[in-house]
Amino acid sequence: MSNQPYNVLVDVIDVYWDDPVAFAEDMLDFYPDEWQRNVLMDLANHPKVSVRSGQGVGKTGLEAVACIWFLCCRPNPKVVCTAPSKEQLFTVLWAEIAKWLESSKVKNLLKWTKTRVYMMGHEERWFATARTATRPENMQGFHEDYMLFIVDEASGVADPIMEAILGTLTGAENKLLLCGNPTKTSGTFYDSHNRDRELYKTHKVSSLDSPRTSKENIAMLKRKYNEGSDVWRVRVLGEFPKAEADAFIPLEFAELAAKKSRVEPTGDEIHIGVDVARFGDDETVIATRIGGKVFPLHCHNKQDTMATTGHVLRIAREMHQGYPEKEVIIKVDDDGLGGGVTDRLKEVVEEENLPYTIIPMRNGEASDDEYYANKGTECWAVLKEWLEGNFSKHMRGEPFDIEIPNDEKLISQLTSRKYKLNSKGRILLERKEDMKKRGLQSPDRADAVVLAFAVPKVVVPVGGSVSVDLSGMFD
Repeated sequence: MSNQPYNVLVDVIDVYWDDPVAFAEDMLDFYPDEWQRNVLMDLANHPKVSVRSGQGVGKTGLEAVACIWFLCCRPNPKVVCTAPSKEQLFTVLWAEIAKWLESSKVKNLLKWTKTRVYMMGHEERWFATARTATRPENMQGFHEDYMLFIVDEASGVADPIMEAILGTLTGAENKLLLCGNPTKTSGTFYDSHNRDRELYKTHKVSSLDSPRTSKENIAMLKRKYNEGSDVWRVRVLGEFPKAEADAFIPLEFAELAAKKSRVEPTGDEIHIGVDVARFGDDETVIATRIGGKVFPLHCHNKQDTMATTGHVLRIAREMHQGYPEKEVIIKVDDDGLGGGVTDRLKEVVEEENLPYTIIPMRNGEASDDEYYANKGTECWAVLKEWLEGNFSKHMRGEPFDIEIPNDEKLISQLTSRKYKLNSKGRILLERKEDMKKRGLQSPDRADAVVLAFAVPKVVVPVGGSVSVDLSGMFD
């Protein structure tokens, strides 16, 4: 490589190392849409990014830009582009790379062939390659400090092949970009937006929101399949189909409340939900809410009863100082270690005459609602109704009424728990033990938020005094 191209390359790496958006605009004359900008910046700053989308939103162009940026802005990189079929890989993605490279300001640095793009003079170590996702061994044998895997139509890539890709990504600067229509409710791509989403920066792109999509095609899909169909969900909205799904809370409900909803903390009460860790890897989580506003979660590991009690009281004091006119209600998962926390909280509240109401939430109670098998499912249903109502308001263009933290673990836990109908036709949530058998974490963050929304049952015994019965919570 002559000195002049080499000097240009050094400048490119220095200027655009962590700014693929500027690289796209300056070097490729590619002006990304807002979602493309967000994805590119996430790719620069995070190891794994996953994008589910409707048709025609510009994901292939995004992938081409990501490939060329990484090739030009990392020393001795390897980029592996793959897709389930040769047609998708070579006719669509590889051709898109050639199109943007040909008109770019870096075309004199890179050489494009039918299967490779490589840096002039460094073709053995500095390259991108196209490999079809048909055999796991196609994805193996790549090792480099700077490596990027781009997986197009990721829903269609079999798990053994995705496992080979994930097994290859061991370096600190190894990255993964998954893109595709969300056609399946299983597999690595589905998991990246659900059970494993805390490991990824995730994005959803609807064809309705993209200026690049064919409005005629959208109208045709609407006429042919209707807006409620799975075809509409997958091809237009960028949502996973419902046909195979058995999650109690749909992903789009939780994502809307986390990423778009904004509400003010209105109401007369501060609700604090406390889920106490039962096992070594579980979290003790404290969730606070006022009205429909859930504040950032407080999460702790391996805390004893006294420490957890201290955390709860500190948070209660801070919330009460910020909103002194509001009543504080603390609801604790009372099973196991939670029982000790409940008892100690009651002692401190009585000793110090604190204006807090402590309510234990217990396991195993039958639900008073004929639709639910137990209190745990009934309490989750309260939060689901909030989220569902919020989604309906959004669709009608009305103001939001619930906001939850944009916390990937929380979203994953809320939307990964399955349900079934028992022999009496009542809805029953999946047990935590069964979730762990599927490789999932205990839904501690979700449980704390559910506790914050749990509604007490008011009991008026003979004599007229009012008591509160909130027994029954999580299996």
